[in-house]
This record gives sequence, C-alpha cells and structure tokens, in this order.
Amino acid sequence: MNRIVRFIATIALLAGGASAFAAPALTLQQCNDYPFVKLTAPVTHRQLINELNELEAFGYDPSGDEDNYPDDLEIAQRRLWAQYAADCPQQNPIATVPAR
Repeated sequence: MNRIVRFIATIALLAGGASAFAAPALTLQQCNDYPFVKLTAPVTHRQLINELNELEAFGYDPSGDEDNYPDDLEIAQRRLWAQYAADCPQQNPIATVPAR
C-alpha cells in the first residue's frame, strides 16, 4: 500500500513539475504563498497544511525517524528555498533558511 501511495505522489509531483516548466513565471500571489514568506495576517489552517505539503514534497517526512530531526526538516527547507529563489527571483523574502 505504501508503494502505491508513493507512486501516486511521485506521478503527481512529476505532473506538477512539468506544468511548472510550462509556465513562464509565477505570479506575485504564487510567490507570496511560499511557506516562509512573512505574513501580514494570522496563519490559517490552509497555510499550515500547504507548508507541510511543500516540505514533504522536498523530502521531509514528519512520521520518519526522530533521530534525523531537525536535519531532515532543514534539508527540505533549503531545497524549498532554492526552488523559491528559482521561481521568484524578483522577490525578497523576509525569512531565510539557515545555511549548513
């Protein structure tokens, strides 16, 4: 069962990645939806779920081995940060991901 879920998730990510390459650039709103962009309003449940989904897409497993925490979280954050920098070079986010 776990393999089926991972297979479906991989296909979804590949499809999403292909559509991202087809798009010329992200809109300002899409760039502002990245999890670490400083918000001006309280965080919503949708934003928390979005952040967790984004981090999981970049390798973070919240149910994984606790011995790897927080290293695996920081790795996923750096990968997400790199994707943000590639997608939104015109933006200047407030928060930064710690370097290793």
